[in-house]
Amino acid sequence: MDGKMSRDNENRPHLLSRRGMLLTSAGTAGAVALGGLASPAHARTSATSAPFPTIHNRSAWNARAPRSTPGTVSGAPTYIVVHHTATANQTDYTLARAYSLSRGIQNWHMDNNGWIDSGQQYTISRGGHIMEGRSGSLLAVDGGYHLVGTHVANYNGVAVGIENEGTYTSTSPTNALWSSLIETCAWLCYHYNRPTSAIVGHRDLQSTQCPGDRLYSMLPTLRSDVGNFLSSNNMELTAPELSGSQIPPYPEVPADEPVTAYEHGPALGTDDINAHEG
Repeated sequence: MDGKMSRDNENRPHLLSRRGMLLTSAGTAGAVALGGLASPAHARTSATSAPFPTIHNRSAWNARAPRSTPGTVSGAPTYIVVHHTATANQTDYTLARAYSLSRGIQNWHMDNNGWIDSGQQYTISRGGHIMEGRSGSLLAVDGGYHLVGTHVANYNGVAVGIENEGTYTSTSPTNALWSSLIETCAWLCYHYNRPTSAIVGHRDLQSTQCPGDRLYSMLPTLRSDVGNFLSSNNMELTAPELSGSQIPPYPEVPADEPVTAYEHGPALGTDDINAHEG
């Protein structure tokens, strides 16, 4: 996820087969049950308490303070981007392991990449534990605005990122991770009133293998599962499907890509509004 890319210099062919596949802040320690967040006026539900996931905030995993305050953009992001961490497929599914993962990602992003904080807004461990990533991510959803991250080059101003622990080139995520990913995407779609077509892979926006061939092939199922989750809880999205300039560019997927933990394709571009700080 290092390196900067300019949107103007990229070759972005439209691949039809891939197109078809288409609270509380860190000041309070512990886990945040998100069902009580204010319902957005533009999405409708008859449920009194939406069954959304518990997300462990930054105090819970002992996050470092960001070097500076992340930028924000009014309104909802366009995309919900699915990543993998390009790390080992752990069999330690404990909460302690999930917290360690979050600290490891933050340390790499800040100390190796020189960014102001963790790049992604949310992290899901193989045990299905969901953690807040970049400082202010939970408050942004509650407030209906976008907190700018550093996870998909030249799209950080319009994309919220979810890191999924593991490498999913030929292996599927654990059932626990998958269930949490469904709930997290449903929560984001509902509170931001985004269509399920807004759920995309990193490779849909930048030339990378992320989130791995296997997980990427599961994205149509993810969109369907998110839609079913919302419908089963009487929650209706009113946003139109992605269209026009919102359709991802589907750049060519590289045949080979260096495998380095926490590095999985372009994360910061010269066109990003946070290009100078990460």
